[in-house]
Amino acid sequence: MSSCLKSAFLAMAFCWGPAFATGPADKFPGIGRAATPAEVKAWDIDVRPDFKGLPKGQGSVRQGETVWEAQCASCHGSFGESSEIFTPIAGGTSAEDIRTGRVDSLLPGANQPQRTTLMKVSTLSTLWDYINRAMPWNAPKSLTADEVYAVTAYILNLGNIVPADFTLSDGNIREVQERLPNRKGMTTAHAMWPGRELGGQPKPDVQGSGCVRDCKKEVAVKSFLPDYARNAHGQLSEQSRLIGASRGADTSRPPPEKWMSNEALALAGQAQAAPEKIAGKTPAAATGTAAVMPVLQKNACIACHGMDNKIVGPSFRDIANKYKGRADAVNYLSGKIKAGGQGVWGTVPMPPQALSPTESALLAEWLVKEF
Repeated sequence: MSSCLKSAFLAMAFCWGPAFATGPADKFPGIGRAATPAEVKAWDIDVRPDFKGLPKGQGSVRQGETVWEAQCASCHGSFGESSEIFTPIAGGTSAEDIRTGRVDSLLPGANQPQRTTLMKVSTLSTLWDYINRAMPWNAPKSLTADEVYAVTAYILNLGNIVPADFTLSDGNIREVQERLPNRKGMTTAHAMWPGRELGGQPKPDVQGSGCVRDCKKEVAVKSFLPDYARNAHGQLSEQSRLIGASRGADTSRPPPEKWMSNEALALAGQAQAAPEKIAGKTPAAATGTAAVMPVLQKNACIACHGMDNKIVGPSFRDIANKYKGRADAVNYLSGKIKAGGQGVWGTVPMPPQALSPTESALLAEWLVKEF
């Protein structure tokens, strides 16, 4: 989300919040109630461009490099160069950009093949807040505030915004903001920003030709959940509002036509109803797809691997076929699942996985025996 769009969204949220929290019955009798302090606190987790909401803490570039190599480099590269999946974080900025606050390589006609994070971001709070809430990809919100400061400092050092011996903190982050290369690059020239008008009329944020009345053609709006994103953030059908029809996808298991055979789907259904009766097996012997599906979902394995199709990484079937002839296949795959790696299936890295030895062994045995 762009900085300006995020700011506008937050502005609207703050405008709406008090009205509903203090007296929803004024406009909608019988609907709603005042939000409790605990509910407000649960939602009020962002860090604003003016750094309101920023926790106290500090972290040095050197500390950030250590955290980066352990938690971030597998996806983003040791120097923020990234991979064929993730765009570069550093690069494309100059000392002149830091001085002026506008990135020249963003201008029309600039010979810049790809836009990096440090080229685009205009508020340092956006970078800090995103790392804090969304990273690392396989374990979001697992970094401490000091680690987030350290990682942010390391990224800034990659862009020559701060020196190698710098320590970023809540006390000096406002000063560092004044060195961000694109700090003056945010625009408010759109309808999402209050007060913007064009010729006395609000300027539309989106231009379109679709009719809104007396339409002679049908306009269908459809959306879908990409396969690779399925169940990346839990059971969506249980996260919908209590008012109105539920529109969340059932992500408790992958769609059968894409991920699971009919036999595997039936087995999964039986497992949910009575795990001890799977095809007459005892619970200890139930090691099929139904048994491993909770582990695959909990660790977001199926966000990158399909049963029979490649997504980000190879399909489970391809992995099984590659190693099923090895005498030590189970032990080998169990170790590879936990350690991660790069190069065997291409340039896209697989980060280390936080699985227990029992879980990794279960997945390895499933790969060897079920395909």
